[in-house]
Amino acid sequence: MEEKKLFKYAIYYLSKYDSSKKNLIEVLKRKIFKLNITGIEKHKLIHYIDKILIELEKNNLIDDSRYCISKITMLARTGKSKNFILSYLIKKGINKIEIRNSFDEFEKNNDDWELNSAKLFAKKKRLLDSNENYQKKIAKMGRAGFSYSICKKILS
Repeated sequence: MEEKKLFKYAIYYLSKYDSSKKNLIEVLKRKIFKLNITGIEKHKLIHYIDKILIELEKNNLIDDSRYCISKITMLARTGKSKNFILSYLIKKGINKIEIRNSFDEFEKNNDDWELNSAKLFAKKKRLLDSNENYQKKIAKMGRAGFSYSICKKILS
């Protein structure tokens, strides 16, 4: 009975949030450890997670490549750098080959996306109209993950 509840919870979670496989595994494990059941039953449920993932992939409810493309698009539109997006996706459990392929696909349609993202970042942080030292502005953008050449283009 608990397996069906766990499967329903996974579908409920995916209906609210887009998730990678590794992230969904972590969410389901946290859910299992919060349950008031014995350790043996928790162990059985943890092994059941693989079956849940297979079923979700079969029904196309979870797909790491789709997740990766959507996160790259969303984060690029909010003013994040390529380095920030890369580290975010690695933290979410996407492998580097998948990330590289997704970036290649994204960059085919969006040539100068990182420059636009840097402009948006500078606008959000009010770097374009502030009286701060030039080096401080460069440092702020550098800490956000933008390259030195992009920082110079934006702040010049």
